[in-house]
Amino acid sequence: MDFRFSEEQQELGAIARSFLEEASGPEQIRSAMESKLGYDPEVWTQIGTELGWACVHIPEAYGGLGLGYVDLVVLLEASGEHVLCSPFFATVALGANTILCCGSEEQKAARLPAIAEGTQTATLAFAEASGVWDADGIETIAIPDGDTFVLNGKKAWVVDGHSADLLLVVARAPDTTGEDGLSVFAVSGDADGVSRKALTTMDQTRRLAEVELSGVRVEADASLGEPGSAWPGLRRTLDLAAIALAAEQVGGAQRCLDSSVTYAGEREQFSRPIGSFQAIKHKCADMMVAVETARSALYYAACIVDDPSDDLSANASLAKAWCSEAYFKCAGDAIQIHGGVGFTWEYDQHLHFKRARASESWLGDPSFHRERIARHLEL
Repeated sequence: MDFRFSEEQQELGAIARSFLEEASGPEQIRSAMESKLGYDPEVWTQIGTELGWACVHIPEAYGGLGLGYVDLVVLLEASGEHVLCSPFFATVALGANTILCCGSEEQKAARLPAIAEGTQTATLAFAEASGVWDADGIETIAIPDGDTFVLNGKKAWVVDGHSADLLLVVARAPDTTGEDGLSVFAVSGDADGVSRKALTTMDQTRRLAEVELSGVRVEADASLGEPGSAWPGLRRTLDLAAIALAAEQVGGAQRCLDSSVTYAGEREQFSRPIGSFQAIKHKCADMMVAVETARSALYYAACIVDDPSDDLSANASLAKAWCSEAYFKCAGDAIQIHGGVGFTWEYDQHLHFKRARASESWLGDPSFHRERIARHLEL
């Protein structure tokens, strides 16, 4: 398997970084964090419509470019470097992937073009108060009522759930447990009975919301695919989302390493750069090892999305667990290398530290994913 990017992918990454230097700089990030939406709508319009990031891996038949998942990873890695505040991750890695993995051909043709055009945002409402990221954690109920379903339940930790145009809600049939009876319903964000509340969280660069569904009535065709049989598609969706999040984590870890090396070369103590001290050298070397090993795990998992030569679930869990720990380590070490100023508002290290800690637990923490790998290996 060739891990080298093509010339087109290298150019895609270069263009993305050039754009994000302007659109997701320190001032822009802080302004977005303080806004009601949590992102700048103009920047999202540029990303989704003008640059076409939203349609990168959506097949051409549904209005997309039909590129591979590695191409999407290139963009996500760049967005992680710049701590991008945007519904890009939720709409593409969660919304579009859920429709691609769970929807029928007719549903894909009907719902994906708006996402590909960047005119509709979407997200997946999966986890609930328990914070469990598998089928056992789903308690929201979908009650059949003639040609409709009535949804009741409460979703937690929904990325951009306070503002998304389309909510893809996971619910189960009454009297079912585990992987049985699960469905995904396409629900408008402003539908009757839907109550959404943005949560106050540690990482304000990525907004999470609580979504309550009280007697929300949807038509039967709102169910993506066959009602009650959504788990295989959901499992793949969560795997793809884990790889996407790992890409952001690798980008963030690389930025922490780069900023630390630059600072260590400029900051002087005892009339010499602090980077000349052995303790700082060792810390930077350990960060580099963490970044490079995480990148290898990520790229392998991304490659087998398009070329299924290995087990996707096991490798997605490997990437998510390893990249989570690598990013958190690099973010913490970056603060240490920067010393006292690493905690200040003027520097970006605290933004990466908060993003690293939040993304470490979202979609399942490293322990959760290591347990998945152990079960896969029958250990």
